Amino acid sequence: MTVRPSGLLAAVTAAVLLATTTATTATAAAGNGPHGPKPKGQRIGYFTQWGPDSSAKRVQKTGQAAKLTTINYAFGNVSAEGTCFEANIEGQGYAYDDYQRPFTAAESVDGVADTPRQTLKGHFNQLRKLKAGNPQLKVVISLGGWTWSKYFSDAAATDQSRKKFVSSCVDLYIKGDVPRLGGAPEGGPGAAEGVFDGIDVDWEYPGGGGAEGNVDRPEDGRNFTLLMAEFRKQLDEYAAQKAKTRGEHPKPRHYLLTAALPASSVVADRLEIPKVSASVDFINLMTYDLHGAWETKGPTNHHANLYSDPTDPDTRQRSADKAVDHYARLGLPSRKTVLGVPFYGHGWTGVPAGDRNGLYQKATATAPDLTYKELGAHPGTTYVDRNHGASWKYDGNTFYTYDNAEILTAKARYARRHDLAGVMIWALDGDDARGSGIAALDRGLRR
Repeated sequence: MTVRPSGLLAAVTAAVLLATTTATTATAAAGNGPHGPKPKGQRIGYFTQWGPDSSAKRVQKTGQAAKLTTINYAFGNVSAEGTCFEANIEGQGYAYDDYQRPFTAAESVDGVADTPRQTLKGHFNQLRKLKAGNPQLKVVISLGGWTWSKYFSDAAATDQSRKKFVSSCVDLYIKGDVPRLGGAPEGGPGAAEGVFDGIDVDWEYPGGGGAEGNVDRPEDGRNFTLLMAEFRKQLDEYAAQKAKTRGEHPKPRHYLLTAALPASSVVADRLEIPKVSASVDFINLMTYDLHGAWETKGPTNHHANLYSDPTDPDTRQRSADKAVDHYARLGLPSRKTVLGVPFYGHGWTGVPAGDRNGLYQKATATAPDLTYKELGAHPGTTYVDRNHGASWKYDGNTFYTYDNAEILTAKARYARRHDLAGVMIWALDGDDARGSGIAALDRGLRR
């Protein structure tokens, strides 16, 4: 579920921001100072630029920061010219939220307000502050997503276009050369340096199947391989160049390179998984959205079940485990496999109880998606199928498929048991104010 909804350019809700707490105090409370425990396994969480509850301060106060290894900032767009870019254009770019919006002392991670002439503000500056208080934490820019993958195919089409695209992304996000826009003081060469520790490619999807209007080509699978190799090459070259300039010996810094890939075997089969694996640190499997609102009249079904249910009326009997196994058979090493988990649920209304409390029943309509925290307070009874790693909530009429805390812990244990790299969350702002979703994953990864 990687969508950037439209909205006013400056619309970032601050209602969830609480009283000022310094990053130092919050970090000490979380037991995550420079000598604090390092989290076990990869814990990668998407931070949505547009979410009403998306703030670095909230990530700190809920305890999420101490339990994460990587934050994926969603999203960077790909232009029609095949470059990474920043702009303030509705539906295309939200530079104001990224690095221009001033944060007050009450909103800021460290309790310090932005100053008028500061060259970096917005979420970028707050995430940089968040990292300063959480030494284990890295921040990665995620490119594309459902809404902004339109021109990936063009950017990856030729050797020249790949070099141009990757170079623009490295300049913008790794070197931090964000542009000054509209006479504003923010931006300039190196203004955002140190914010991002790598790049995540969320091309949805090579070869087609993404949003309507996306460009796609039969050769996208091969070009995806070459694009990831080009990212790896340029990131390594920049790291070596920077180390040499600074006299760092003997080993230059390593920049992360990851990719988000769907649970769909159709898309997976188009890709050269062993070759892609050679370029990336991890592949984040989007093992959710297996069923959902697009199936308007049902039948109701799980959207992120861990194991396939033989009684599932969908003959494909989709599951996270099935997707993990398919990628493994294609050549994805377990140590580079990250299991995706959702902090949201899909719903249907007009659902009869049947013999399984609303599961696998026809519906009259879909219900709005709800986050993990919203579903915790939603009326109804939560049911858990431990055999197949799934949970749902049903009130006699409305059915929601989602992962409750017990299932989140079970999935984290699955990742450890199968020697996977860890877990990935879409998205951090879906968690509740206590960070109980992240805590549930943490329990599973530590056992």
